[in-house]
Amino acid sequence: MRLLNILTAALLPLTALAAKKTPAERFDAAWAKQVAAAGPAKLTDISYESLTKAPRDHSVAVLLTALDARFSCQLCKDFQSEWNLLAKSWIKGDKAAESKLLFGTLDFLDGKSVFQALQLQSAPVILLFKPTIGPHADNNNNPERFDFGGGQINKAEPVREWIAHHLPNRPHPAVVRPVDYVKLAIIGTAVLGVVTFGATAGHLVLPIIQNRNLWAAISLISVLLFTSGYMFNQIRKVPYVAGDGKGGISYFAGGFSNQFGAETQIVAAMYGVLAFATISLAIKVPRMTDPRAQQIAVIAWAAIILGMYSFLISIFRIKNAGYPFWLPPF
Repeated sequence: MRLLNILTAALLPLTALAAKKTPAERFDAAWAKQVAAAGPAKLTDISYESLTKAPRDHSVAVLLTALDARFSCQLCKDFQSEWNLLAKSWIKGDKAAESKLLFGTLDFLDGKSVFQALQLQSAPVILLFKPTIGPHADNNNNPERFDFGGGQINKAEPVREWIAHHLPNRPHPAVVRPVDYVKLAIIGTAVLGVVTFGATAGHLVLPIIQNRNLWAAISLISVLLFTSGYMFNQIRKVPYVAGDGKGGISYFAGGFSNQFGAETQIVAAMYGVLAFATISLAIKVPRMTDPRAQQIAVIAWAAIILGMYSFLISIFRIKNAGYPFWLPPF
């Protein structure tokens, strides 16, 4: 027994030397596991430290996430498939491991110590560790950090661009998305349906499509809609109405850089009435055969134009308080 203890003690230094791998050996072992899994390695506190510790002649991209339902991290769940796709595409596109980049995923339940050490208050977060030795060594030992706040897109492509930016002068495989056969089938079915409908009902639909009055109406409605500020509302996400500060409702916003949804609809309707009145006065009224009816129509349409235009100017004075002109009755 005593001889066995002595022999064991003598072999301990040799065992420690065998267990201590060089950076190249650590990378080769991790790369082999990554290729076998065809995706990022699932890490723990221990494997995270082993993979990212210095010295290292390779880079490591680690996704710190919280996938358990108790954390209600929807972004974590949504991005996990994108992260797996990025790792798979990179591994497949860099079969010779020229970029020397490893991918890993550390879930909060498997890496509480790491999350605490990094003082992470939210997830997901991507850390990119650069080499500390070798031709691509970086003097900054702190990892680069990709946060998903601030308008970052939770897709694989922008993350791949971010990694490529921080790892220059080496291969950067593109993200290759699998073919969506369901989407192709839906598009093919839709195209066949359109072709079939055109072949069977084309003689009924074609006269409608070629109708000039229809296209004139569509064009006029579009012009009125967009000149009234519809795109402004869609871009700025403006409110429909607002309070006037006196317990009432304000339908018009002061200033040229402000606008309400109701304001757009009201102005578009006014433009529509003015356009219809002008067209009727110029085209319809001259064709009337009864002189008395024609006279009444002229007075009626002229009164409508005067009233609408007067109301339009009064609204313009709300937008620009310094506008000096006005028309009765407003």
